[in-house]
Amino acid sequence: MKGTADTFKWILVVGARPNFMKIAPLIRAIAAHNNKNGNRIEPFLVHTGQHYDVRMSDAFFRDLQLPEPDVHLGVGSGNHGEQTGKVLIEFEKILLQEQPDLVIVVGDVNSTLACALAAVKLHIPVAHVEAGLRSFDRDMPEEINRIVTDAISDFLFTPSPDGDEHLLGGGIPKEKIFLVGNIMIDSLLFNLEQAKKTSILSLLGLSNSNADENPAMPSIPYALLTLHRPASVDNRETFNRILAGLLEVALRIPVIFPMHPRTRKQMHTFGLDGNFVFHDALPVDMSSYRDQNGLMPKIHCFEPFGYLDFLQLMANAKVVLTDSGGIQEETTVLGIPCVTLRDSTERPITVTEGTNVLVHDDPQKIVAEVSKVLEGRSRKGRRPDLWDGQTAERIISVLSEQLTSG
Repeated sequence: MKGTADTFKWILVVGARPNFMKIAPLIRAIAAHNNKNGNRIEPFLVHTGQHYDVRMSDAFFRDLQLPEPDVHLGVGSGNHGEQTGKVLIEFEKILLQEQPDLVIVVGDVNSTLACALAAVKLHIPVAHVEAGLRSFDRDMPEEINRIVTDAISDFLFTPSPDGDEHLLGGGIPKEKIFLVGNIMIDSLLFNLEQAKKTSILSLLGLSNSNADENPAMPSIPYALLTLHRPASVDNRETFNRILAGLLEVALRIPVIFPMHPRTRKQMHTFGLDGNFVFHDALPVDMSSYRDQNGLMPKIHCFEPFGYLDFLQLMANAKVVLTDSGGIQEETTVLGIPCVTLRDSTERPITVTEGTNVLVHDDPQKIVAEVSKVLEGRSRKGRRPDLWDGQTAERIISVLSEQLTSG
């Protein structure tokens, strides 16, 4: 039921893995708020189940120390309309039952849009964390989700000044917009030391360290790859162009690829399996990354890793190649060169201030940018303002003050 005069019920929504890293700092910040303030916030965590790989989902919940969801909607996969519709129907039932004072959505997945829409139609205030991001590419379903969610939200929390500019340019009143910093970086900085204790580098044959020791820098350099967006892997020609560049990179440096289930499905569909080496078990012998001529002509694939293992891999990579948005931000803070396999980004600050460079699906550009890294000529970035690990505290402070005063 709706909170009392000094207790407020807030529903926080997660749907896919990128959401988990954004909600975890908010849960911690709410707990800290409750320990030192008279007005108490009662968090209610809803997992829509948009990300339907239970094993992968559970690993992230465990690594990020997230509590068990109060409700798991279990909507699963489907086309965009089907998935969005399922979330909208099921989440509305939760809203009618729980009568929250606020709904917090994060990011730009289908669950973000559906839950915000369900709430606003019931006149429940909505806070959108990571508001104002724009790629200006409406072929991306995430771009539509961002635009609509921002248009209907009551509190818009932006990670960088360009987010404020986009919202103001779109007619959002200034009093709804709050520049608070990057919530993803809260999780990164909070978990970085814990990630260093994992044994993933030695298990993958990238370090000679014993599994029970804190691995130092890996013994051999490597590139870390993520690739999963429909625009990257659903089109055979695009996938082949990206792959051509990656295979050239693999001749010079091992490419470590925790493969997303979607990408693996498309790889089989297009008959591209022969370009990859699949390591189904750990540990991996370091020598397996090279053939008899000392070359690495294939990409080395693994099951997806948990958050801490992946963070450790990213922090020690020579270069990261990705089509992910969040990884562009994390590499900027870590100072790791990032080659983004897209022609646009909703996070331009990672290009103007960070370590990120866009290459689209151009094989020559992919190889050229990685060559710059290997030759010590990669761009040097800086950490943007307010990307300091305190974003969640600023968000909770704003919401608490705004909601209790009004």
